Amino acid sequence: MKNETSFKDFYLLPFSGEQVNNSLIFTLFFLIYVVGVLINSSIITVICLEVQLHKPMYLFICNLSIVDIFFTSVIVPKLLHMLSSGNYIVSFLECYAQLYFFTAVAATEDILLFVMAYDRYVAICNPLNYHRILNPKNCTLITIGIWAAAFINSFMFVNLALYMSSCHSNVIHQFYCDVKSLTKTTCTSSKLFFVVAGIEIVILGCIPMLCTFTSYVNIFSVIFEMKSRESRKKAFSTCSSHLTVITVYYGTCLVEYLVPAYSEIMDLVFSVVFTTIVPMLNPIIYSLQNSNVQSALLRLL
Repeated sequence: MKNETSFKDFYLLPFSGEQVNNSLIFTLFFLIYVVGVLINSSIITVICLEVQLHKPMYLFICNLSIVDIFFTSVIVPKLLHMLSSGNYIVSFLECYAQLYFFTAVAATEDILLFVMAYDRYVAICNPLNYHRILNPKNCTLITIGIWAAAFINSFMFVNLALYMSSCHSNVIHQFYCDVKSLTKTTCTSSKLFFVVAGIEIVILGCIPMLCTFTSYVNIFSVIFEMKSRESRKKAFSTCSSHLTVITVYYGTCLVEYLVPAYSEIMDLVFSVVFTTIVPMLNPIIYSLQNSNVQSALLRLL
């Protein structure tokens, strides 16, 4: 029989190596978190209060801001507590609870970004049927479906992850519990888990990204066929914000999870960008490139 040891706690080691300034890191993450929450909350408030923004596109932007608040709230408060207290021990329950919510909000954002691309596709390529296809009832059902599917999927995924036995080490070289780091600590990993993980990547990663790419191919083909330069500019401006967001999101996501890490430092840098910087940048991108959101924000202020 193999000599296996199952740990009940994990030790997170996010900033290994030389002595680091915890106060400086705490301040940095605290500012990123507060700014991200405030900006996303402002977007949500503006869209809820402004009647002219009660449209499908802005409903999905509002949901994206909610997702981004959850995205950072799942990770950063726990990190701030560890930095301030000096206690980097995370219980088994805490670790897998964090994994559950992180997986859920990540899946929600993946699907939501595709739905937002589809919204722009219908608006530009099939404008006459836009209000019929994306009516309030359908938008509500789509939104509920996205959140429900993401949380149910996360429950099944984490349930499989619980069968993995951590015995190689209980040290996680990351500032939160993610699948990539947890699998490095396991010694008895279920083949079914890796099969499901592969299916997850295809269904929730590759397919939405491919569908988003296909939507924009069709969008650009329609835009380039427009005779009026002003029409082309107006059509492109309606999807430029979303195009910027998906480029930043998928770019950092691909580097973080699909490109092999050359060093733990680079892996940590891309993790910070993906989990904290990107959720903070999303509302800034929308507020800077969307004139309706800008006007609503100015009226609110």
